[in-house]
Amino acid sequence: MQLIKETRVPIEATKDHGKRTDYDYERNDTASIFMFCAPLGGWRQATAREQRTKCDWAQEVAALLDGKYADTEQITLVCDNLDTHTMGAFYEAFEPERARNYVRRINFCYTPKHGSWLNIAENELSSMTRQCMSGRRIGELADLQREIGA
Repeated sequence: MQLIKETRVPIEATKDHGKRTDYDYERNDTASIFMFCAPLGGWRQATAREQRTKCDWAQEVAALLDGKYADTEQITLVCDNLDTHTMGAFYEAFEPERARNYVRRINFCYTPKHGSWLNIAENELSSMTRQCMSGRRIGELADLQREIGA
């Protein structure tokens, strides 16, 4: 997602005019949104980070395993075929013994490589961006994280 700053302060709406926003903006940076959901449990979690690396992904999954699923023996993790979504990511992010403990608790299930199947997390991400962020300018990672958490 692009982080876009306002270059001029918008003029608030009045009884005669709607809110006026200048078309000029400054591209600040980009951010990656990690989406996890349990549709049958009615739960979803989104977090934003500066980048999307194997280590970032492994740390996000580890946070789920240590937090929400701390008492769960094994989880089924449905992933798309992105190069960061691998067992090896845990070994890049953590010490071998800790990585092995995480990997043993995950049953990896990958979406088809050459299909048009959208997975549930992609649908959740699409809904969140269309309903909550469409037409808005968010210029800082901290602001994006706050908006995602709201």
